[in-house]
Amino acid sequence: MKLLIHGRNLEVTPAIREYTETKLSRAINHFEGLVKEADVHLSVARNPRVPQQTAEVTMFANGTVIRAQERSDNLYASIDLVASKLTRQLNRFRERLHERNHGPVHRSARDEEAGAATLPPPGSSLTDGKEPATPSRGVRRKYFAMPPMSVDAALQQLDVIDHDFFVFRDSDSGQIQVAYRRNHGGYGVIQSRE
Repeated sequence: MKLLIHGRNLEVTPAIREYTETKLSRAINHFEGLVKEADVHLSVARNPRVPQQTAEVTMFANGTVIRAQERSDNLYASIDLVASKLTRQLNRFRERLHERNHGPVHRSARDEEAGAATLPPPGSSLTDGKEPATPSRGVRRKYFAMPPMSVDAALQQLDVIDHDFFVFRDSDSGQIQVAYRRNHGGYGVIQSRE
């Protein structure tokens, strides 16, 4: 696998490079045939009052883009978090490939109970102990190839990237459309009116 590591507002030392390579190679160990290339961006917030250190990884697996981003007070913790997130996303991607080729995957009741055990206790708030942060005013531009695809293919892409929406070119009409997750479940597609 080809691995590119970039640093923003920090120097990528050999120790950071080795730690990142080790964690990502462990995370994708079982998916070696799927992942061809990974692009890692490590960054540190410029504001010393905001101890925010980010690890962002974009992987290219058989023509599919899988992206994960995590932030914490410690760069090594961010790398750990993003590696575990990537493992979950790659598992989900592999299950979807398997479902497409072999039919639906049935999970046991034991797995469903384990997932329910990770919920916070009743009456507690998800925002306890967290402070609000002001977003930065900068505009980030991204450019990417947009090959034509069906709505179903766009929804599959939406499931494996770490975003609430996915912009794509419809293969039938050739128009730019946006697929998004609805707040109450399901998906939506935004199209331009003729």
